[in-house]
Amino acid sequence: MKLLSSKFITLLLVIFVITACSSNEQTEGTPETNEEISSYVNNELLVSVEWLKENVNSEGILILDARGEEEYAKGHIPGSMPVSWQQFSKMDGGPGEVDWGVVLDAPQLSERLSTIGVSSDKTIVVYGNPNSWGEDGRVIWMLQTAGIQAKMLNGGWTAWEATEEVSKESTVPEASNFNVEELDLTYFASTEWLSENYENLVVIDTRTEKEFNGATDFGEARGGHIPGAVNLPFKELYNHDSTIKSQVDIEQVMEGIGITKDDTIVTYCTAGIRSAHMTLLLNMAGYENVKNYDASIYEWANNDTLPLD
Repeated sequence: MKLLSSKFITLLLVIFVITACSSNEQTEGTPETNEEISSYVNNELLVSVEWLKENVNSEGILILDARGEEEYAKGHIPGSMPVSWQQFSKMDGGPGEVDWGVVLDAPQLSERLSTIGVSSDKTIVVYGNPNSWGEDGRVIWMLQTAGIQAKMLNGGWTAWEATEEVSKESTVPEASNFNVEELDLTYFASTEWLSENYENLVVIDTRTEKEFNGATDFGEARGGHIPGAVNLPFKELYNHDSTIKSQVDIEQVMEGIGITKDDTIVTYCTAGIRSAHMTLLLNMAGYENVKNYDASIYEWANNDTLPLD
């Protein structure tokens, strides 16, 4: 009986250790509390589900669903309204043509933002689908160019839907009179500027490894990547539960590819969506000299005078 009891106790200890290790692996690097969300170099970007739940009915809040109208109709955060990155971008012509998909000029952007009720005295929160293309980041980056510092729901729709109320009631926007006097291009890189400077910059390709190595799955004129670019898919800055990695974890990722906070960084993807998302997260973590190449590989690859590796 003593031998049986000893073996039983040993088995229990083994199970305990395995369970504990598994639990640590699942939660390691996962910011789940407001305190952890506030531990970045710049703490203005992320808000938690708990914070949004407490403020969802506030008169001073504007919640934007970056998943688009189709997903919005299936269910959304109460009081939110659907937007898409395309409605704030130049969409004349097609992918690869000069300026296709880049952020609108100030007058047009003013009109579009006024239509959805943007104003400088509102707190704007944007959420998206973490399993998509980073559209929430693109919308927030666009708002930055308009002089608005918006916030991102950490974990996005996935986190909200898991625990909170879902609505199918549409919200009618109250139009405002928002004016963008001049675009803030602090975090913007053009094709001309990048082509003249890429050899002296740290360039991050935020696409998948397959795309980086030459796949043209989205109609790119040519495959490959900008010479000297390093490949860091934008989802590498996510935890397994779709929240954003911690300050420490982001720094470890960047150190792993040899990038420091002193570097001047340019991110790009196919059309400036995933790269806009990464630009926000890097800036949040203290990589302040970072720009999003808005036209991205669509425009670069369509110009035969520009090199690709």
